[in-house]
Amino acid sequence: MRERIIAIYSILIILFLLVGYCSWTSSLGDDYSLGCLSSEPDEGCMKQVLQDFEQYTEKGMRDWQVPGMAIAIVRGNETIYLKGFGVRKINSTDPVTPTTVFQIGSTTKGFTAALVGMLVDEGLVKWDDRVVDHLQGFQMYDPWVTHEFTITDLMAMRSGLATGSGEGLCSMGYNRSFLMHSLRYMQPETSFRSAYAYQNLPFLWAAALVENKTGKSWEENVQERIFEPLNMSNSSTDQKSFQQAPDVAYLHIRENGNITALPMDQNSTDWVYTVGPAGGINSNIADMAKWLCLQMNNGSYGSRQLLSKSSTSYMQSPRTVMNIVAKKNNAYYCQGWMYMEASPYPVIFHSGGTTGHSALVAFVPQAKVGIVILSNVHGDILPNYLMFRFLNLYFGNNAWEDVLEALALTKAPRAQIDSSASGQTDSPHAARSQETYIGNYSNQTLGIINISQSNGTLILYAGPGRLKMPLLPTGGDSFSLSKTGTGPVVTFQVDNEGKAESVQIQGGRLFDLFGNNVLFWRTD
Repeated sequence: MRERIIAIYSILIILFLLVGYCSWTSSLGDDYSLGCLSSEPDEGCMKQVLQDFEQYTEKGMRDWQVPGMAIAIVRGNETIYLKGFGVRKINSTDPVTPTTVFQIGSTTKGFTAALVGMLVDEGLVKWDDRVVDHLQGFQMYDPWVTHEFTITDLMAMRSGLATGSGEGLCSMGYNRSFLMHSLRYMQPETSFRSAYAYQNLPFLWAAALVENKTGKSWEENVQERIFEPLNMSNSSTDQKSFQQAPDVAYLHIRENGNITALPMDQNSTDWVYTVGPAGGINSNIADMAKWLCLQMNNGSYGSRQLLSKSSTSYMQSPRTVMNIVAKKNNAYYCQGWMYMEASPYPVIFHSGGTTGHSALVAFVPQAKVGIVILSNVHGDILPNYLMFRFLNLYFGNNAWEDVLEALALTKAPRAQIDSSASGQTDSPHAARSQETYIGNYSNQTLGIINISQSNGTLILYAGPGRLKMPLLPTGGDSFSLSKTGTGPVVTFQVDNEGKAESVQIQGGRLFDLFGNNVLFWRTD
């Protein structure tokens, strides 16, 4: 389970998703001589680009065993390409169509940033306002950071917290209020505003700001201020709407190199709606193409100006330098968007991932061209390659090859990753009988965890949702929450009578509190 959680959130950072430059990327050739950038669209050129791109997509899906994808391409104010590929569910014949609904994951962050931008346009807040001046309950670990934290800081990935802080809590059934409150217990990894580290929880406070100023929920604001004006009629923000959509893409995961469909009602998939403002929108490419038009056209859609040009520009402008391996392409985090330098123009983009889906939205404001790619496999890196391929074809250059080649030097191919992840070696036995450890343990902030036994295996249940995690013996009174023995370490402290009196969980950012070292005391 923990490996799944890690995979879910690693998809959120596009540059760290490109795990290997596979041979198929060059098997179709690297002829980028087409180029369709001109004041007058060349329909013949565009037709050839789309033909090559479609061929590339279909081969990539076969090689990477992706059941289904949907792609939209927007140029100017026009959606010029809408197409579904493959099937909604593996081993079925139901096709993916332009109306097939996916979870869009962290590409949701741009929507939350837009809502804040609307508050700025209305004069209710300023980007550099301190959060505590509007939300009295906001608190970080350091009092000075709490006092200085601005609205921009909420969405610029520079809080000082470690990457993914608090995200282990999301799958345990804790509610949104608890997650927001938990920030005050999370010790920083770097100084405030000094380094990039991807986060979800600060976006919950950005949503709280919207709720505070409008008197309506984040969900209501998204519906009324974005979905309805853009006529995004197949988009929603709740699990029920996703599960009951008549044309919905099933959730798929990779396990041991195989693609598996998840039950639509599986509890492990509901965390995305708890962190809704950071990743909880459901949509399809037909709707997302409209969202892309809004972003590419300075906040206007049709005859309506939903966002001012200044707010749109602010959200798409660099704030925090991102650490990447490519030498020629500087990257930055903005406000719910990422920014990467490239030739001939910078690219604005964001990736997204949930338990069973992957997403990518990218556009070039100066050229007014953009692409939306949705996939029904979690951790799928194919959308990232497709983005690069399309941009290279469209602009007639190889500006993105440097990114791919640089990442190839630092990341293993997917096949290798699947192989290593599925491997499991014989582990040592625990030093004592399992009855020693069975019982309930309490932490003042996190509540109760339970240690039980099932079919000869110790199981740790955590959080209100009772997330189930097997314990793998690693020697003595220590266990691992990872199949490979490399995850969080669970160590029991046993008294003189041979009964565990406490349990300590270290590493792996499971609970993300108290300096990543959490102690639970026995209660029975």
